[in-house]
Amino acid sequence: MTTVAENLTTIRARIDQAALRAGRDPKAVRLVAVSKRVPLERLQEAVDAGQGIFGENYLQEADLKIKALGGRVEWHFIGHLQSNKAKLAAGLFATIETVDRLKLAVALDRHLAGEGDRLPVLLQVNVGREVQKSGVLPEDAEGLLRQVNNLPNLAVRGLMAMPPFFEDAEAVRPYFRQLREMADAFVDQGLLGQHGPLEVSMGMSGDFEVAVEEGATLVRVGTALFGERL
Repeated sequence: MTTVAENLTTIRARIDQAALRAGRDPKAVRLVAVSKRVPLERLQEAVDAGQGIFGENYLQEADLKIKALGGRVEWHFIGHLQSNKAKLAAGLFATIETVDRLKLAVALDRHLAGEGDRLPVLLQVNVGREVQKSGVLPEDAEGLLRQVNNLPNLAVRGLMAMPPFFEDAEAVRPYFRQLREMADAFVDQGLLGQHGPLEVSMGMSGDFEVAVEEGATLVRVGTALFGERL
């Protein structure tokens, strides 16, 4: 069984190679280690090996891990977030990647009032139009983006998607390309890019190289890094 450190080295090399194939700077792509249901000791192995960003799906589990590991790493929320849990999420995470409706954005904004700093968020887009998945539909993304941009305590940094699953990673490429093209169009319209470099979060263990080739700046990898979850 390979160690977390060995897996991390392999994944980073694959990210770098994919970026170079696409003529991109490998430094423009960051790895989010998806740590849901991963024991704390394996997270610590990743931290010790230099991993700096972790993504969690469940608030209660994340709360325990964040308290255990302290502020040594950056935490992203990548699961479905209920509006009534917005206060807890806003206090725990450096970035919320799954804002998909105005009610949630307003709840986050309200709980951040008076904090001073804007919370970075991504809009989750349901590029595959799958009824079982969260995310704003592509045709409604611009309207939601305009509304969230008006909230004073949030900083929309980009877009996130979880496309349909295919055994063949190449089959996912059109969805990745669609999300990147949407993000670029919003930059051209002045709707993204005001709060730092554009972020496009897409790609997981089975297809992150294709996502990098299509312009991902954040890839979310769990199983390939930590092995099968409990």
